[in-house]
Amino acid sequence: MSGTLRNWIKVRFITGFFVTVPAVATAWLLYVFWDAIDKFFSPGYERIFGQRVPGLGFMTAVLLILFMGTLATNVVGRRILARVERLFIRVPIFRNIYPSIKQLLEAFSPEKRQAFKSVVLAEHPRKGAFVFGFVTSEVLVETPDGKREMATVFVPTNNLYLGDVIVLPREEIITTGLTVEEGIRIILSAGTATPARLPRDRM
Repeated sequence: MSGTLRNWIKVRFITGFFVTVPAVATAWLLYVFWDAIDKFFSPGYERIFGQRVPGLGFMTAVLLILFMGTLATNVVGRRILARVERLFIRVPIFRNIYPSIKQLLEAFSPEKRQAFKSVVLAEHPRKGAFVFGFVTSEVLVETPDGKREMATVFVPTNNLYLGDVIVLPREEIITTGLTVEEGIRIILSAGTATPARLPRDRM
């Protein structure tokens, strides 16, 4: 086999590998997720129908989530859920786990996504080292030298799940001109989605 043909096959195979594997892995994870939820609700239907009906458990979960979403968007429903939540919080083990899981999931909700105002570059954790972060709020700090305009920046340290919250002077933060979605894509891709050039405008 000639070197040219071998190189041609190598390039195509590697390209195909990086195209195929993510698609297969995503499909497999979705199947595992679907199957786990389906099996969770299946025992009840097995007792009713005498056998497992694939997909029925998953559809039950979807309808349940839709019902809870409808309930949570209603004023009366929110009050009911709040009371139920307060009751569960009194359970020793539950109250230690539930708040953390709730905060984690709420970080990805549409309401929380809107809390990310812009994508910036900030010096962290040391001088000269810049990291991508999301401005979440602006703070006016009273100091002995007067008032200072600061910004609260969330810096992800474990994809988007966990991170550091730092407060910096506005003039020390470099805006990137990226949308929040582009910033999230950069974090999740380990930086490979970073554009070749970013604006140098400051806040």
